[in-house]
Amino acid sequence: MVRQPGGEAFQREEAMANLTRRGFFGSLSAVAAATSLSARQGGSVALPETRTGHVSIKITDLKCAIIGQNPVVRVVTDQGISGYGEAESVKNYLKPMVLFYKQFLLGEDPTDVQRVMLKIRRMGAFKPWGAAVSAIEIALWDIAGQVAGVPVFKLLGGKIRDRVRAYDGAVRFPMHGQTPADYAENTQKIKESKEGFTLIKQAVGFHNPAMIKAVPDGWYDSPGRSGPGHPDRGMLTERGMEQIIACAEAMKKVLGDEVGLALDCGPGWTLKDAITFARAMEPYHLAWLEDTLTGDYSTYPNAQLFKELTQATSTRIHTGEEIYLRENFKDLIENQAVNVIGPDPEDVGGIAELKWIAEYADLHGILVAPHGVLDGLIGLAAHVQMAATLPQNYIAFEYPIGQPEWWNEIVEGLPDPIMKKGFIDVWDAPGLGVRFNVQKAKARLRDEDRDFFD
Repeated sequence: MVRQPGGEAFQREEAMANLTRRGFFGSLSAVAAATSLSARQGGSVALPETRTGHVSIKITDLKCAIIGQNPVVRVVTDQGISGYGEAESVKNYLKPMVLFYKQFLLGEDPTDVQRVMLKIRRMGAFKPWGAAVSAIEIALWDIAGQVAGVPVFKLLGGKIRDRVRAYDGAVRFPMHGQTPADYAENTQKIKESKEGFTLIKQAVGFHNPAMIKAVPDGWYDSPGRSGPGHPDRGMLTERGMEQIIACAEAMKKVLGDEVGLALDCGPGWTLKDAITFARAMEPYHLAWLEDTLTGDYSTYPNAQLFKELTQATSTRIHTGEEIYLRENFKDLIENQAVNVIGPDPEDVGGIAELKWIAEYADLHGILVAPHGVLDGLIGLAAHVQMAATLPQNYIAFEYPIGQPEWWNEIVEGLPDPIMKKGFIDVWDAPGLGVRFNVQKAKARLRDEDRDFFD
């Protein structure tokens, strides 16, 4: 069962009316798009005489609205076709940064994705500042797929899997305490959730300060430093280390060998503490330990230290969600400093950028598990299209949900249910394959964004 797009969702009739026989309809891709449209509308279309030539389509506007908490990007074209991208829900300050790039996009052909990206990619940076570029890149692929009449995965080389595995990082239940028993209870609830996850990620250590603060003096620094992006770090005390190990053991005991467990750890650990913890986890065969040393909102990945950690344990070591562009994965990959990388398509530079990185990692025996906990439903669609094409070093991507829940009412085209037994079926609709129900979405816009769909 699929949520079918409403009549207003894409305004396809208006789009097709704007196309000329010698322009857009003169291309083979337009024939594919028209055929696809006709099939979905239950009608027929007289195919135009086949002509050669380039599709005439130009970017006329770049818009950004904060819908709920997620910045949503809309790339508008002169042919009535728009593409959408999204950034993480914690980045509601991103709108001015998105609009900065407008001057470089106007007049460009959005289907020349690489040409457009060459103009703007060098003006991004590590998380959170690469998010604007990444959202634009995803929106461009959305347009390119619609123009060609094919799903985005076809433009990325085609899919090698018909369904994609996603791991849990977003489906959460309230915690009632910070004891190992509390974490076991919470993990059991996730295990029993309707999504049927085969892999669950839980936060420990400096990624979950409440866990360490539950014991007195959990680490050798003043606890509770203020500021965004996990400001606490330092050497753990013995009781702090014991608390983290006990909670991790309790969670894995609940999951058994039926469901895998990954732990999001930091950043902020010292190398020796990370080695001690990784070795303590070896009997439990965890999927990975994430961001122990550097990571989320760090300004660089410390490849040398990560390599020491990776070589000191059989537990898989993971990092990468904060990294922007392939160049900044070079040291991690070429030095085989980690076992798993986790770039986020909404931070790394987009879905094509992430695929390039995954391919290069595969050549070096490194696995990929893309980050995405806050990427939203447009981000979910981008993850599915991308994951279908990634090489066999792919593990799973982090499953994002629509927040607030009314996001599920304004986005159409996703499977229903989205996930079955830990997997998502890859759909075949053109572009990202999802659209806004414009009437319902307009009701959720802030006053300053009322013209977003105009």
